[in-house]
Amino acid sequence: MCNAVLCFRMTSPYFSQNMSVVTRRAEKVARCTAAAALLRSRRRDADAISSVAVKVEKEEVRISQETASLTTQDGSHDRLQLATAPAKLESDALWLSSHGRRRRQIKVEYDEGGSAVKTEHWEPPDWKKQLAHIREMRSSRDAPVDSMGAEKCYDAKAPANERRFQVLVSLMLSSQTKDQVTAAAMQRLREHGCTAEKLMSTDDETLGKLIYPVGFWRNKVKFLKMTAAMLVKDYGGDIPDSVEGLVRLPGVGPKMAHLAMDIAWDQVSGIGVDTHVHRISNRLGWLMKPTKNPEATRKALQEWLPRDLWSEINWLLVGFGQQVCLPTNPLCSLCLNQHSCPSSHQSSPAKLLKVQSALSPCSASSLQVKTESGQETVVYAETINEEPQSVNLTTQRRKLKRKVKH
Repeated sequence: MCNAVLCFRMTSPYFSQNMSVVTRRAEKVARCTAAAALLRSRRRDADAISSVAVKVEKEEVRISQETASLTTQDGSHDRLQLATAPAKLESDALWLSSHGRRRRQIKVEYDEGGSAVKTEHWEPPDWKKQLAHIREMRSSRDAPVDSMGAEKCYDAKAPANERRFQVLVSLMLSSQTKDQVTAAAMQRLREHGCTAEKLMSTDDETLGKLIYPVGFWRNKVKFLKMTAAMLVKDYGGDIPDSVEGLVRLPGVGPKMAHLAMDIAWDQVSGIGVDTHVHRISNRLGWLMKPTKNPEATRKALQEWLPRDLWSEINWLLVGFGQQVCLPTNPLCSLCLNQHSCPSSHQSSPAKLLKVQSALSPCSASSLQVKTESGQETVVYAETINEEPQSVNLTTQRRKLKRKVKH
């Protein structure tokens, strides 16, 4: 009975007409609600615009009063700023009329180059001219480093890995040692067999006789055997191809590592700074501030010196320090940089005699050596292993005079 009544109501024309009336009323109510909401929003916007307009009027009145009291001397710039205020407020009113009460977004603009932090590139004055003069004085390439340096001490006919090992050994022996002594020791080692396997199996006494009298030869015997054992175990008798790997070896410091990378691997990783480069760089004023050790000098030089000169600067300054810019009593009168060098003609004969008398009873083996985690740290004494200053100075001066004339 209920189902029949329900079916009758659903099919009745009266019921269908009432449903359409209800639907039309609901749609009309929804439209009225939307229209009311839109009207309220427009009223809020109109109120906001009117409030902004009132502010503009008040600001114009205030500006007119202030401009009247400004003097002609100081008021031109202020009137320009105050005159732009009404335009700004009007633009705010226009924006508010188009965007309603939404929060305004701020646009950030950057001036070209204005926000960049500029750091000036420091470089010493006249360094290019001084370097050209040093090249001219080193043009004959007759310094000890040119014929007996690490580039000349290895066997050119040996396999590549043996040549690289011999370069490293010659650098280890050259620390605080004259090039003549290092070259003679390397010649004896090559005749004995200068490979990592051979040095590892050689007893300490025999190895000491082969490298004597290099500076700190007892310590270097230990370092050579320890290094050879590490290279055989970890690198198959070859040397590491990175500065990080080289400085882990006993007795190898940053100077040796960078020179080994340049000579053995033909890779420029840094400047090899020894006592000559350290001394001459400070004398020429090539550093922003004086340095106390070669490692600090290396870092300071690499900050400004072009990278394409890093490989050349070592042998240039080393040979220059061996012939002209001596550790004590430098030959400034024969140097082409005597007029631009800040340390020119500042050597003191009295101080020279005092230093020579104090160092005369000493020997290279009596200097202290500090070892830190297997690394050799040498207390530098520049005058110990240099050429004797009293020997052939006259001949040296005559040779340099002839070179300058030609």
